[in-house]
Amino acid sequence: MSSSASAENQTGNQPSAPCPFYLAWRTSAIASAVFCAVVALAILVRDFASQKEDPLNAPTLAALKQQLITSPNDESLKQKIRELDLRVRRDYFTVLRFKQTGAWLLVIGMAVFLYSARKAARLRETPPIPGPASDPTESHLRAAAHARHVAIAAMALFAIASLGLAIPHRSRVPATEAEIEKLLAGGASTETNAAPLPTPAEAAANWPRFLGPTGNAFATNVSIPDAIDPTNKVGVCWRTPVGLFGYSSPVVWGDRVFLTSGDETNRYVLCYDANSGELLWQRLVRDLPGSPQKQPEIPAGTGFAAPSPATDGQRVYAIFGNGDLAAFKFDGTLAWGKNMGVPDNPYGHAQSLLVWRDRLIVPIDQSEAEKNRSKLFMLEGATGKVVWEKTRPVPSSWATPVLIEAGGLTQIITLGGSWVISYNAADGSELWRAECLSGEITPSPIFAADLVFAISPNDKIIAIRPDGRGDVTKTHLAWSYDENIPDIPSPVSNGAFVFVVSTPGVVTCLDAKTGAKAWDHDFELEVNATPAIAKDKIIMAGKKGRVVILQAGAEFKELARFDLGEEIFASPALVADRIYLRTAVALYCIGAPKPNAQATP
Repeated sequence: MSSSASAENQTGNQPSAPCPFYLAWRTSAIASAVFCAVVALAILVRDFASQKEDPLNAPTLAALKQQLITSPNDESLKQKIRELDLRVRRDYFTVLRFKQTGAWLLVIGMAVFLYSARKAARLRETPPIPGPASDPTESHLRAAAHARHVAIAAMALFAIASLGLAIPHRSRVPATEAEIEKLLAGGASTETNAAPLPTPAEAAANWPRFLGPTGNAFATNVSIPDAIDPTNKVGVCWRTPVGLFGYSSPVVWGDRVFLTSGDETNRYVLCYDANSGELLWQRLVRDLPGSPQKQPEIPAGTGFAAPSPATDGQRVYAIFGNGDLAAFKFDGTLAWGKNMGVPDNPYGHAQSLLVWRDRLIVPIDQSEAEKNRSKLFMLEGATGKVVWEKTRPVPSSWATPVLIEAGGLTQIITLGGSWVISYNAADGSELWRAECLSGEITPSPIFAADLVFAISPNDKIIAIRPDGRGDVTKTHLAWSYDENIPDIPSPVSNGAFVFVVSTPGVVTCLDAKTGAKAWDHDFELEVNATPAIAKDKIIMAGKKGRVVILQAGAEFKELARFDLGEEIFASPALVADRIYLRTAVALYCIGAPKPNAQATP
């Protein structure tokens, strides 16, 4: 055999070079496989992220839902929820479109992969150059194995993609307007452990804040005895000594009476049994987060415990002159506490706290108006977390705000500088303002007969209609009166009349609707404490301890008077036919004794 024949025989069983089409189809198969893997991975990652980050768990929406519970009629809040829901649903459908697009891309990619792999498998081995026959078994086995591998890989990729598309994704995003409106109608909260809020009737039966449940020092359901004689222990249920001094007034809920006391060294919240006067617990408020290392210098005329506490029936809240704010449960357990910043006030902080539903209102007017340091805070009662805060354009003041329902909204009426300013309780937005005050504002505003009453110290009392918007100075002032105006005590009202007590002890009775004077009388008593009204009787306490009871009507009539012989700066609390009155050294309960209640002279 010639050498050429020998070479031909030696190479006859070797396959020829790969077909160019085979390389193209193989490249196409590899590329489409990689493409399918990337698409499947992207779908899985996006699906996992959309489940892990459900939009309804966003803190913003959770906060709005909580606000809706406490403000079910707040249309602006509902609009915010609707707008946020729209964004949430847009995000949801964006994810859905992404997955649908990915599914179609995966189907196309798999089709390209399967077709390319099949074509490449067929072209992988081209016909050999003629020569001696070779055993086809080995090549067929290799081809079959390759085909199996391709099929397995294709099925694996398809399974991964199918799994990514088939994983159930149960979003809690409202899908329909009906579901959204159900949310807005009151189904927003999923909390089951929160204690129910007190009803209006429960709040009215107690004295939860300075000047009572409505802030105008009027109790419609309290009767007090005509005969009170502490010297002979007539009409005095009990007397309990109070340790450290404080100007704060008592607040009452059920069988609990709360006070604050303190000085530069120690500051306390105290809880007494309303029936016996027994001190149930006292808690030291000190070294809270943010508390100052060095206490501020506060004049003795105000002290560290001038603001009155407030309660919502679950917790009692107290703030002190150094800015320490604490919440205690009724058993004396500290719920939370923090410092709100040391008030920059030349005479010391004296604005009391207010409770609105499950929230706490903290006014801190301080410094000069130009410095914009005065703030109004709304906090969560359960946690102390700030819901909103509003910077106020006023200097230091000592007037406690009042909550009113007017103009379809819950309004917070504040005094400071030359302004009476109303804020929306839901979000802190300003509703209206009137420029009608002057001097250092200490008397607090009240609301009665659909009018807000504000005192410009030693100047006048002004009645304002609270249904305006913007600057209402020239449009909503109903009337004013300028004789015997106080600089410390706040006005009080039974709805028909407004009673004003000047610091020298002149009581003036004005018609609430018109401002016409019904009568006035000079008691020649120095008065610092705001009086209170029990049904048709006014209880007025002089600084030196003399208490006068008058008729709350169109004609002047003194009904009784008695002397406790102890200085009085605090306003009385009226609950369940009892007067709870704080003096400089003791807490008194005055009224008809209850069964099983101990009288402590």
